[in-house]
Amino acid sequence: MNISLKCFATLADGEKCDYTNSALKTLAEGSTVRQLLHQQAISEKDVKLIFVNGQGASLDTVLHDGDQVGLGPAVGGM
Repeated sequence: MNISLKCFATLADGEKCDYTNSALKTLAEGSTVRQLLHQQAISEKDVKLIFVNGQGASLDTVLHDGDQVGLGPAVGGM
């Protein structure tokens, strides 16, 4: 199955996951967000926000063909 992946802030890496354009990724049917992170060599501890199709999700969310995944790190402010 194919999903679209966007990464934000410190997770953005132009070669594998960026915020400007979705990167098309191929996964086995029934894969989870956790498996996507492992495939893309993104550390689970670095990901705080997960969205699938614009809705909050978790590491155990099962992905489906055509899903749009967004990943964000923990952010701090003043």
